[in-house]
Amino acid sequence: MPTGIVVLQEGDTNGFYVTNADPVTTIALSPLAKELFKINGVKGVYLGFDFVTVTKSVETPWKMLRPQILDVLMNFFDGDTPALLDQPEIIDTTILDDDDEVVAMIKELIESRIRPAVQEDGGDIRYVSFEEDTGLVTVELAGSCVGCPSSSVTLKQGVENMLQHYIPEVTAVVALEEEPEEGDGGEGYKDVKVQKSYEERLQAAGIPFSD
Repeated sequence: MPTGIVVLQEGDTNGFYVTNADPVTTIALSPLAKELFKINGVKGVYLGFDFVTVTKSVETPWKMLRPQILDVLMNFFDGDTPALLDQPEIIDTTILDDDDEVVAMIKELIESRIRPAVQEDGGDIRYVSFEEDTGLVTVELAGSCVGCPSSSVTLKQGVENMLQHYIPEVTAVVALEEEPEEGDGGEGYKDVKVQKSYEERLQAAGIPFSD
């Protein structure tokens, strides 16, 4: 759809096309495309010199997408962030050259599957670290997730369950905000063992987690 403003800077006039199935590093080249892919049903984005083309999934009607797409475009172009970067922005889930396969998979899942779901409720989740010897993933919660009574349930039954399902090396997920309890050795990972056994009981019973 035409935007009526310059989308790409000089030198980027060949355009830029990306799909939601492309690697995270490719999508990260366009902050605008990244925002558009947060809309359920958007499959592809093409940036022209002075227009943006959005490709949708067959089952999603335009009447549902149009207002959301227009909202993203207006909010984006109200700021000063370029629609296309020379190189991907380095964020918590950027896959770095020295990341091993497990860390890369964790970052990929957080960015493509977990973060969009959390952001729908006004929160955010950031990757912090992975301990290879213990299998412990540390994340940081932000936005509405901080202090939310259900955040621990989301963290354990949602985030932890998904990471463990796809990545066997992950044993537990904890948040930085969690405080150590007496007798836990000061590690600050409360309820990890209890929740893990609960997850195991669910999986053994063949009951997948769902919100």
